[in-house]
Amino acid sequence: MFEWFASPEAWVALATLMALEIVLGIDNIIFISILVGKLPEKQRAKARQIGLSLAMGTRLLLLFSLAWVMGLVEPLFIAFGNEISGRDIILVIGGLFLLAKSTHEIHGSFEIQEPSKVKVIASGFISILIQIALLDVVFSLDSVITAVGLVDHLSIMVIAIVASVGVMLVAAKSIGDFVDANPTIKMLALSFLMLIGFTLIAEGFDVHIPKGYVYFAMAFSFAVEMLNIKIRNRRAKDVETMHLAKKITEDENV
Repeated sequence: MFEWFASPEAWVALATLMALEIVLGIDNIIFISILVGKLPEKQRAKARQIGLSLAMGTRLLLLFSLAWVMGLVEPLFIAFGNEISGRDIILVIGGLFLLAKSTHEIHGSFEIQEPSKVKVIASGFISILIQIALLDVVFSLDSVITAVGLVDHLSIMVIAIVASVGVMLVAAKSIGDFVDANPTIKMLALSFLMLIGFTLIAEGFDVHIPKGYVYFAMAFSFAVEMLNIKIRNRRAKDVETMHLAKKITEDENV
């Protein structure tokens, strides 16, 4: 099972697969961070850990069901001139769910939260976990199919998935806190999820969009927003310095 330990090619494949799993997991982290951000502070860490644990569990279950996973690519019926498989159905449903959820979250961002709604949010802990679990299936399916197509050893796939989820667990809180502290980043993240939703639906109908284009668009938008945040922070510091200097001047005149 671990005979690949002596093979340099296998270690290169492991490193490559881990990198790909982490990249594929970023979408999952963003989605989990946005959903967890709706919970009270004391419940967020627990929900984040459970959500990522569900992600790892789903990936491992799919890995140990390789025959079923690969069978999902077999055509079930033809629609609009395209052969539709089980994988296509899951991708389309997942894409529609992402579009609907992202639109709902964007709409909710413009609503004023009243204190009386805190109890309603707190009671949605189980509901949020269910939503995370449903999206984990979609993200995990893409992740597992990528793993199966890249390497031949099941043990390499398991190690890569466990290691990538470990990295996600370490980085999830920092990413979540950053998203919560910057509302514009949250809006950008929701826009990314809508883009991913469109991509999943397109993939489900055999319209293959190069992932490089999607990742470049996301990276470019994120870089521009980071510059905007840096400029806003600098302006805020300048205003604070100006107010402080004005206060010192007023105190000296007194």
